[in-house]
Amino acid sequence: MDHGRFFGASRVVIVAGKGGVGKTTVSAVMARAAARTGLSSLIVEVEGKSGLASMFDVRPLAYDEMDLAEADGTTGAIRARTLTPDDALLEYLREHGLGRLSKRLVSSGALDMVATAIPGIRDILVLGKVKQLERAARTDHEPDLIVLDAPAAGHAITFLQSARALADAVKVGPINAQATDVLELLTDPSRCQVVLVTLPEETPVNELVDTAFSLEDRVGVSLGPVVVNGLYPTRPGIDADPRAAADEAGTSLRPGEAEQLTEAAEFRRHRTDLQAEQLERLAQRLPLPQLRLPYLFEADLGLAELDALADELLAGIDALPDLEPTAASKDR
Repeated sequence: MDHGRFFGASRVVIVAGKGGVGKTTVSAVMARAAARTGLSSLIVEVEGKSGLASMFDVRPLAYDEMDLAEADGTTGAIRARTLTPDDALLEYLREHGLGRLSKRLVSSGALDMVATAIPGIRDILVLGKVKQLERAARTDHEPDLIVLDAPAAGHAITFLQSARALADAVKVGPINAQATDVLELLTDPSRCQVVLVTLPEETPVNELVDTAFSLEDRVGVSLGPVVVNGLYPTRPGIDADPRAAADEAGTSLRPGEAEQLTEAAEFRRHRTDLQAEQLERLAQRLPLPQLRLPYLFEADLGLAELDALADELLAGIDALPDLEPTAASKDR
């Protein structure tokens, strides 16, 4: 698939997955890959504890947008922001002429009470701001792509379901209007799609499959390719005998090293076999294309690692069939 077609399929891409599968890393990699194709991106983080800043070596994210990477003529700019329900509520009140009330809520400590008075209101405030950003992007043609680093999988379902629940529960007024607008965004594949992230392990794969069907059934979102993160790269020659390999290289092994290398190779083979089984099981249970990212043996990820992963993502996109976002249940 053409890179421009992939990243231009939907203005908003919501990246979701079980906690610990690397969805924040995937969000950063998607923005970095889009930038490599000349597109500008805005990463929106909603949980307030993202590692995005350290990956790009910048100060911690705030509510206001900040630069992560500037455009240089061949690559697009990357910006980011944190979007919390409290800040979204205060902005909503100010924009509707209630700035004085918002100050009193902050000073009195009643802000949390107001934000939790209606179930789902916190989520709809955040999604309403994302909708506003998407509308502005369509008008200003900037950014080309909004990447939403969504909450972990369990919360992601209720997070995205909040619009439909509020639209059904509140039939008139500004809350209904906001929920309806958000629902229109989420269910329009030309504006929004969800990319689910998993590790090639049994529990994350199970949760991803359940999340995929729940999101489609309860929310009606379009699902993009699944990103399988943390795959051990294959190593040619891993089955070679350590002593024979040492002789061929003109070196020698110390006592015990041959046994240790044999055990390490066996562990690696076992790990890759298990991953292959999970990739096949995922393909059978969820008929969505897969984009695969390798495991990087680094304690911390920086720009060099993001670029390496972006290369892998773009190569995976090249191999995708030229299809529209796919519904998880088409072949269910």
